[in-house]
Amino acid sequence: MVSKFFYHFFKDKLLVPHEVSIYLNLIANLVVISIFGYILFKLLRFFGRKFLGKIAYKTKTSFDDLLIKNNVFRNISRIIILSLFNSSLHILLEALPLLYKYFEKIVSIAIILFTVWLIRSILLSIKDFLREFSAFKDKPLESYVQIFMVILWMIATIIAFSVLTDKSLYRFLTALGTFSAILLLIFKDTILGFVASIQITINDTVRLNDWITMKKYSADGSVIEINLASVIVKNFDNTVTSIPTYSLISDSFKNWRAMSNSEGRRIKRSVLIKVNSIKFIEDLSSFNKIELLKPYITNSLKEINRYNREKNIDKSLLINGRNLTNLGLFRKYLDEYLKQHPKINQELLFMTRQLESTPNGIPLEVYAFSKDKTWVNYERITADIFDHIFASIPYFDLEVFELPTGNDLNHLSK
Repeated sequence: MVSKFFYHFFKDKLLVPHEVSIYLNLIANLVVISIFGYILFKLLRFFGRKFLGKIAYKTKTSFDDLLIKNNVFRNISRIIILSLFNSSLHILLEALPLLYKYFEKIVSIAIILFTVWLIRSILLSIKDFLREFSAFKDKPLESYVQIFMVILWMIATIIAFSVLTDKSLYRFLTALGTFSAILLLIFKDTILGFVASIQITINDTVRLNDWITMKKYSADGSVIEINLASVIVKNFDNTVTSIPTYSLISDSFKNWRAMSNSEGRRIKRSVLIKVNSIKFIEDLSSFNKIELLKPYITNSLKEINRYNREKNIDKSLLINGRNLTNLGLFRKYLDEYLKQHPKINQELLFMTRQLESTPNGIPLEVYAFSKDKTWVNYERITADIFDHIFASIPYFDLEVFELPTGNDLNHLSK
């Protein structure tokens, strides 16, 4: 037999003792098989690259290219070689039954390992292929692959231990149950991440490319990866934050996706007006020159004068009856300004409202939605609106509240 060729060569030709010849025969056979296996692996790899590569290049689909890229055929080659080696072990180690038993277990575990790698390569190819479709670009496919791989590694580990210990799977699982509490502690983060990934997927809480804000982890940016252990966020300043996946279930965070998908981005900012600058208006001549206020002033004066006449109001004092105030006119002016602004979405709610007074003055808030939702453009639109507001305030004899500065205090002391 071929397996005993080197044994007879060492024992009969070189007169080596029987026991030594057995081990030398084993080493020689292993060297020959290793060389043969290496050559076979290279041939299979060459076949995969040249023949299958050409077929993949000619096909319209990219899936076969991804199979090659993710080493599917390389892992198949390894499994084929290991299977051939495993089938020849009983011949090689016929004279060493104890060694044959250990070698068989090692090779069997190696086959299990490469089978897991093969399945992983196929899953990665499927994931990369699905990424080419727009419907899957924002889906956490990495999490799906990792969830499947966790389950697969658990199954592979159980089978490997069963092979090592020569115990049936049923007996091994029964023994494993007694250590379940310890396993839960060891794999706590993995289990929490596993549960969180499923909940995030089902509830559609976070997708890839969503902009999220999470103060606890100083995260403020776009989600670039979602996996079992963490969610990776690329912040606006190009730093990267890693958030534990389970934190997106247990803690609060802000997702800006709804804003991105809506018809506008909200502007909600206020100006503090000094209370002592608010007054009734005696002379409207200067305000009539403001184009946006002309129709409002005309209609309001008619209504106010009619009301005051019907009620016989004594107008020797402005406080009597109905009157226009500079703050009221300014508020109406801002409403009209927003109404004609080309970058404010007129289909969504917009208004200027007066909030509850504070020790620092009366907040006059602008509430509107910009058509452009891009951050840079949104900030420019908001700044332009408030530049105009601050420049318009003196025309209404109003003042903006400011805390005293050093120069103000020096002026007061004089």
